[in-house]
Amino acid sequence: MDWLEALILGIVQGLTEFLPVSSTGHLLLGRQIFNLEEAGLFLDSMLHIGTLLAVMTVYWKDILQVIKKPFSKTGILLIAGTIPTAIIGLAFKDFFEEISKTGITVGWEFLVTGLLLWWADSFKRNGYKGIEEITIRDALVIGTFQGAAILPAVSRSGLTIAAALFCKIDKKAAAYFSFLLSIPSIAGGVVLQSKDLFTSTAPSIAYSSLLIGTIASALFGYIAVKWMIKLLQTGTLKGFAIYVWLIGLIVLGLQFSGKM
Repeated sequence: MDWLEALILGIVQGLTEFLPVSSTGHLLLGRQIFNLEEAGLFLDSMLHIGTLLAVMTVYWKDILQVIKKPFSKTGILLIAGTIPTAIIGLAFKDFFEEISKTGITVGWEFLVTGLLLWWADSFKRNGYKGIEEITIRDALVIGTFQGAAILPAVSRSGLTIAAALFCKIDKKAAAYFSFLLSIPSIAGGVVLQSKDLFTSTAPSIAYSSLLIGTIASALFGYIAVKWMIKLLQTGTLKGFAIYVWLIGLIVLGLQFSGKM
C-alpha cells in the first residue's frame, strides 16, 4: 500500500463514518478496488481511530461532563444506547465478520439504508424532543438500530439518526445523540478489531501510510460531523438515499455480472 491509497481510504472513512452512507461498506469497496484485502483489514482499525479522534474533538466538552458525572441524564442515555449495540455486536460477531469478508449482501444493504433514510426524512418536521426529553426507551431503540448497522453497508450514522427521528426527537438533538453515541461504538469496534494489529499483515503497511490515512480520517471526519449537524437542521436526507441506492445498484450489477 502506498501513501496515496492510504490517503484516499482515510478521506473515504472520515467522510462516510458520519455521513449516512456507510463507512464500512465504502472501505470494503475501496479494499477491493485497490486489492488490499489483507492490509486493508489492518488499516481499518487505524482509520476508525482517526474518526474517533474527530468526533471526540467536536464533543470534548460534553465528554468531560459525562466523565465527571457518568450518571447524569446524558451519561445514562449513552449507557442505555450502548447496551443493545454491544449485545448485538458480541452475539453476532462471527456472523458479521463472515458477511464482511464475502461482501455478498453489500448491494442489498446499501438499498436498505437508502429506504430508511428516505422514510426518516419525512419525520424531520415532526420531531419535538430535545436532548432532555429523550427517554431511556428512545436510547434503547436507537442503540438497537446502531447494532444493526454492524452489517458492512448499513450506515451507523444513518440508522441512528433515522431511529432518533422515528422517536420524534428533533433534528438538532438527533444529530447530537447520534454522534455522541458513536464514541463508545467506534471505540468498541476498534477493540474488537485490535487482534488485527498483532497479525502478520501489519508489516505490509508502511508506518507513514498508516499515519497519513489516520490523519486524513480524523480531518475529514471532523468536517463531516460539522457539516451533518448543519445539514440536518435545514437540509434533506434524500440526496444520501439516492446516492446509496445508486451505489447499491452498481454493486448488485457487478456481482450479478461476475465482475465483483
